[in-house]
Amino acid sequence: MSNYRANPFFATTNKFFLPSVGDKVDQAIDQTKQFGKDAKSKGQELYNKADLKVQDAKEAVKDTVKDLNPNTPTGADLYARFALAGALGCAVTHGALTPVDVVKTRIQLEPEVYNKGMITAFRQVTAKEGTGALLTGLGPTVVGYAIQGAFKFGGYEFWKKQAIDYLGVDSAREHRTAVYLGAAAIAEFFADVALCPLEATRIRLVSQPDFASGLVGGFGRILREEGPGAFYAGFGPILFKQVPYTMAKFGVFEVAVEQILSATGKSKDSLTGAQTQALNLSAGVIAGCAAAVISQPADTLLSKINKTKGAPGQSTTSRLIEMAGKLGAAGLFTGMGARLVMISTLTAGQFFIYGDIKRMLNATGGVEISKVPK
Repeated sequence: MSNYRANPFFATTNKFFLPSVGDKVDQAIDQTKQFGKDAKSKGQELYNKADLKVQDAKEAVKDTVKDLNPNTPTGADLYARFALAGALGCAVTHGALTPVDVVKTRIQLEPEVYNKGMITAFRQVTAKEGTGALLTGLGPTVVGYAIQGAFKFGGYEFWKKQAIDYLGVDSAREHRTAVYLGAAAIAEFFADVALCPLEATRIRLVSQPDFASGLVGGFGRILREEGPGAFYAGFGPILFKQVPYTMAKFGVFEVAVEQILSATGKSKDSLTGAQTQALNLSAGVIAGCAAAVISQPADTLLSKINKTKGAPGQSTTSRLIEMAGKLGAAGLFTGMGARLVMISTLTAGQFFIYGDIKRMLNATGGVEISKVPK
């Protein structure tokens, strides 16, 4: 039987001078397929850009209608409503979780005593000091976090709007994560200036139950005995704790909302009230877990540094370095379980309350820069 020899004209070997017809056909088919893919990709890209432009046009129409409506808040009035919604959201959630915060702080400050988990720590505190001990520091917690919430949420909306105005909507949308993180960081800095004295008072009351009978007494005693500088001994740790915490909180929340909406194929305007609440709760839990892990080491140091006053002449920085060295990596994450429960719960609750109160106050302004329809 003779061996088959292919016609060299159709061969794929490079030994023949001309490329084969088969190769030419294959190349043409591949090029056509690739052209089709490129055209489809380009078409989708153009569609997405057009869709975003339509969204922006809708927003412009809404803003124009709002401007013509004298009942629609704008400017300082609008941001005051954002601040009020944030204040109520933070005050209610932090106040309600005061017992968890008390137990979490005790675990951080006395790990040798409270070392059998959160539930056992609850029992230890109530058995030793009564159930009333779980509400220690309620006053400074509610007042402090109401003030902080006003600066945090109101400030976030304000600084986000400033960034969008400066960059332009298209550029801000392309760099929206940086916009979210930057606005959150600036807002939190000013919020911490207001929060720090009350947080110092709260921690002193929790760590030393006999220090004073409440917010006014504790605040006055620290001011009288240690001076105003004592209120800001923990300002460094509170910045290291709260700024990354708030950046993660808002940044992850915005991204989580975008991803959930994209996965469901829904727009914000199409959601019912119950669906909007469920969206805020779900994204809030995700954001809270991320924020808790990121800010845990600084939270531990904050509790430690506010427990007692430092030695004469010892700087805050040297105290922090000394504490971190003694605690080690494992020690810095003491109480992580309790804090995960606390932060995920209160973050979800804050966004839930914040969204509802914003609607009640007609505070629906602001520019959307996500890539999903509003």
